[in-house]
Amino acid sequence: MDGTVLVADDDRTIRTVLTQALTRAGCKVHATSSLTTLMRWVAEGRGDAVITDVAMPDGNGLEMLPKISQDRPNLPVIVISAQNTIMTAIKATEANAFDYLPKPFDLPDLMKRTARALDKSAPQRAVAPAPARGDADRDDLPLVGRTPVMQALYRLVARVMNTDLPVLIWGESGTGKSLIGRAIHDFSDRRTLPFVTVTGADLQDIEGPARVLARVRGGTLLIDEIADISEEVQARIARMMDAPGEYTPRFLATSQSDLAAAMKEGRLRRDLYYRLSGATVHVPALRDRVEDIELLARHFLDRAEGGTSGRELSEGASRVFTTYQWPGNVRQLEHAMRQLALTSRAAEISQAEAEQVLGTQPAPEPIHAEANTERLGASVERHLRRYFDQHGGELPPPGLYARILREIEVPLIEISLAATSGNQAKCADLLGINRNTLRKKITELDIEVTRGRKMM
Repeated sequence: MDGTVLVADDDRTIRTVLTQALTRAGCKVHATSSLTTLMRWVAEGRGDAVITDVAMPDGNGLEMLPKISQDRPNLPVIVISAQNTIMTAIKATEANAFDYLPKPFDLPDLMKRTARALDKSAPQRAVAPAPARGDADRDDLPLVGRTPVMQALYRLVARVMNTDLPVLIWGESGTGKSLIGRAIHDFSDRRTLPFVTVTGADLQDIEGPARVLARVRGGTLLIDEIADISEEVQARIARMMDAPGEYTPRFLATSQSDLAAAMKEGRLRRDLYYRLSGATVHVPALRDRVEDIELLARHFLDRAEGGTSGRELSEGASRVFTTYQWPGNVRQLEHAMRQLALTSRAAEISQAEAEQVLGTQPAPEPIHAEANTERLGASVERHLRRYFDQHGGELPPPGLYARILREIEVPLIEISLAATSGNQAKCADLLGINRNTLRKKITELDIEVTRGRKMM
């Protein structure tokens, strides 16, 4: 890499790491803990790219982006932030940031993005302040997460929100599909127009489409569970999309199943699928982002108590929550935290309280009947394809091989240890590996070994 990079972060460790890495890569680096200093350097014409945190002691990095873009439209700015919500990604996109990464970031990935920033100028248009949004500007949507799948989702939403492309949003019940649809509308150019959600029943009779279009008036129309709608009504929707009348709305649709698969199975009309599939957004299940569970639990607990409660999950409660399958996903977690807000008064929620609240949850309906017979390889392939799709045409961060192996290795060892009551000799024999290898894996992967009743 060649060029000068300006780094602004109040964390000395991050400044040191970035300075060393960029210097080794051939860059000159100016690092500061002050936003004021960064803006002075920018005004003086220094730097070929900027890496800045959002929350700085003397201001907000995002709020400075319009000024940077106005003064130096060719200066690319990469935003890094520990504020891992969809709002941060959207605001970074609106403020004309060259790129956005959540903390903790992958250093090789950040270096690759910095190289691209140095090679390519940021868009040259000056950015006007975003229009006032009223309630839409609240940062309380439960679209919270620091996991790579959620950050990829945020970036994809930020890219599609100001286009007119139809969007298919699919994911299991309770993952937040309607919230994604609402976020796409609330932060788009159509935010001042109506947002209307309809089901098949709203379009059942011949006048249904006309009534719906009269309500939406060029805003955003979200069709709920499109694959569950009858073929006759699907044909009506296709005709409505072809001839929407005076005001053309933005079309969104949700589904609990992969709509490409639904089309192949004959549950979704092929012509409707192609009309709706301008962009596809997959909302991950909670069990696919277990690292976000504590963050979400704290968010829901705070909201249930009308502010910042300060209460935390104990280590035991956290373990119960992160190993639970959450068939009802984020909605089920929110319900559990509301119950705990009413029944628990201690500063720390205990393991027993977590087990009790989950014991009262209803038994889930099976999501896919074929899940019990699906080969592991097919399941992994489906997961990997979904993972690549979630990066919106970009490659995932480097190190994918090790990350995927770790995801498989950890539950394999944990379940095998539980099945052998924590007996490491039996577990090693079950896995077909050396006992010393197993011990090394337990240490490296930070796996907790407990003795107890066998699973089988």
